[in-house]
Amino acid sequence: MDRQEGPDGSAVPIEDPWHDAAVPRQRESGAAEIYLEVQRSPAFQEVRRRYRRFVFPAALAFLLWYLAYVVAATAAPGLMARPVAGAVNVAMVAGLGQFLTTFLLTWAYARHARLRRDRAALELRWDTQEMTRGVAQR
Repeated sequence: MDRQEGPDGSAVPIEDPWHDAAVPRQRESGAAEIYLEVQRSPAFQEVRRRYRRFVFPAALAFLLWYLAYVVAATAAPGLMARPVAGAVNVAMVAGLGQFLTTFLLTWAYARHARLRRDRAALELRWDTQEMTRGVAQR
C-alpha cells in the first residue's frame, strides 16, 4: 500500500487493486526463450536470407529508377520534353513506366513470397505455436 500526501498535508493510504495480482513470469520468459531459439534456427535464417536476397536488390533498383526519373526531369528538360508519339513525350512514358514498374514489383514480390518463403514461414509459425503451447500448459 502506497501513501500520498492529502490536502491537509497528512499521508493518505492509496489502495492498489493490482498489487497482489500474480504475474506469469515463467510463461513470459519461457516464450521469450522459444522465440530466441526459433530466431537462431537455420530454418528462420533461411527465410530471412530469401527475403533479403529479393527485397534489397529490388528496392535498390526501384529507388535508382525513380531517382533517374527525377534527375532527368530536372537536369534534362529538353530530353524529357521530346515527343515520342503525338502529344506523348519521354516524361509521360517514363512516368507511366514508374507506375508499371510499381505494379510489376508488387507482383514479383507476391510471387517470390508465395513460391520461396510462405511455406517455410508457415511451418516455422506452426512449430513456434506448438512450442509456446507447451510452455503455456506448464
